[in-house]
Amino acid sequence: MLRVVVLVSGGGTNLQAIIDGVRDGRVTGTEIVGVISNNPGVKSLDRAEAAGIFHTCISPKAFPERADFHRALLEQIDALSPDLIVLAGFLVRIPEELIERYDGRIINIHPSLIPSFCGVGYYGLKVHEKALERGVRITGATVHFVNAGMDEGPIIAQKAVAVEEDDTPEILQKRVMEQAEWILLPQAIDDIANGRLSIEGGKVRRKG
Repeated sequence: MLRVVVLVSGGGTNLQAIIDGVRDGRVTGTEIVGVISNNPGVKSLDRAEAAGIFHTCISPKAFPERADFHRALLEQIDALSPDLIVLAGFLVRIPEELIERYDGRIINIHPSLIPSFCGVGYYGLKVHEKALERGVRITGATVHFVNAGMDEGPIIAQKAVAVEEDDTPEILQKRVMEQAEWILLPQAIDDIANGRLSIEGGKVRRKG
């Protein structure tokens, strides 16, 4: 059984997609053992509670130094003994020590077709604002392994989504979630849990 810890910051729609996938059998061999938010009072924590999943908030604002926050986050993750860490809209840069300790066991969902509209400053609604400003006709989402770079880890899967003429950032964000993010992330977790996907030597390997 793949033990999964999900890190979140906000509403948790991607978290809900994972919860639903486990519940309805689209994600097998997987147990969500914990949800950690960096923000208190967000809907992600309500979603975890409703699903009976351990959840907690570890906010950087609660610590005098960022190093103290990093230490507390790492200690909580270690206590949950995860096989896989999923960044599902986690808007805090994770510490290098966490990346080193869980090398090849952290994945992230990003709301664009990497390498477009990614890296420092590209998160949440800002990604879709920039896509519309640039006038692209196709956008999408990417699931990738996490390394020390920002959105630079090996790509697991991508799905394209059309940009419509009258799109606002909010409308486009919702379409990308529905047509790409909520599909790609549960599928990636299921592939990892069932041995169809792994990372070796910095490259994604697929079986079957």
